[in-house]
Amino acid sequence: MPFAQEAFETLGHVRILEGRRICRTDLADTEILAIRSTTKVDRELLEGTGVRFVGTATIGTDHLDISWLEQAGIRWCYAPGCNANSVSEYVTAALLVLARRFNWRLDQMTLGVVGVGHVGSRVVQKAQALGLRVLQNDPPRQRATGDPTFVSLQRLQEEADILTLHVPLTKEGPDPTWHMVNAAFFDRLARPITLINAARGAVVDTEALKRAIRSGRVRHAILDTWEGEPLVDLDLLAAVDLGTPHIAGYSFEGKVMGTVMVYEEACRFLGVLPAWRHEPHMPSPKISEWTMDAAGRREEECLEEAVRSVYDIEADDRRFRAMAAIPDPGGRATFFDRLRREYPERREFPSLRVILRNGSPRLAACFSALGFRRS
Repeated sequence: MPFAQEAFETLGHVRILEGRRICRTDLADTEILAIRSTTKVDRELLEGTGVRFVGTATIGTDHLDISWLEQAGIRWCYAPGCNANSVSEYVTAALLVLARRFNWRLDQMTLGVVGVGHVGSRVVQKAQALGLRVLQNDPPRQRATGDPTFVSLQRLQEEADILTLHVPLTKEGPDPTWHMVNAAFFDRLARPITLINAARGAVVDTEALKRAIRSGRVRHAILDTWEGEPLVDLDLLAAVDLGTPHIAGYSFEGKVMGTVMVYEEACRFLGVLPAWRHEPHMPSPKISEWTMDAAGRREEECLEEAVRSVYDIEADDRRFRAMAAIPDPGGRATFFDRLRREYPERREFPSLRVILRNGSPRLAACFSALGFRRS
């Protein structure tokens, strides 16, 4: 959590602990607990402690036992949308890498987006900017709004070339997502697809996905989240085109906003005004300007070059595979958390100003729609 020390020390004494190793004895005299998704928060962790407020600087809440927290009278919050732009940029980078590797024309392909909330809606916007035809599936929002934009999952399975998942992990209710993508799901596909999962690992049945890759039903796969993480199925990693350790939302801006949202909610809980702001502390990006001559070049090539200068998804994939290949006698996959903990600073597209020469109006508009600053 960037700036956690600086922000929360305005409220009291701060201790920084490793998320997956926090235990009950650490929290005996703690009143506010600020975490990310590696910390499972439930009765076992908090009963008998002084914790009165829990804030997770993430858009997901499946690591929180919300029912128990509310029964125990412990206030909780999360950070919806804090890293939505980061995840949408991850998907953009993945699409452009695949377009380069396989000589795709994205404007001739159909993308199905499953889950069109904070993240999915941004994925839709960026995909449309790239020229993709986009189909949107979100049953809860469709029921709530009646918006005819939303279509059935069956239609995505029939028409999409690429499917990208942006749903929470749920096991109950009218739309459970645990193992939503399973053997039956793959059997209903009308054509081989590319699958992207930057939601939660257990939304996809690992064994079913491996069979689908072997059979050709899934032609390409990009996985950022893994069932059972931090343990990773190494056979699945070997089979996917791009694999990363749950860092799609790890842009610096996204993580900072998670800290800010939890801090401000903690201030409301305590009845005090926020005394810290993040803006003066934001570092300058390593690269702030990119000049590009588009003469004689494909638009997707130009876009991928600019995206890679801000976020190189293939570098994340290489680091992940290199660390996964090192023998782990303890079998605890500590490399997964280490890669996340030591993740290099990654800025978002608006941090870069693109100076475009000999580019078409459409290309210029696409850069702007993706969030790059223009001059």
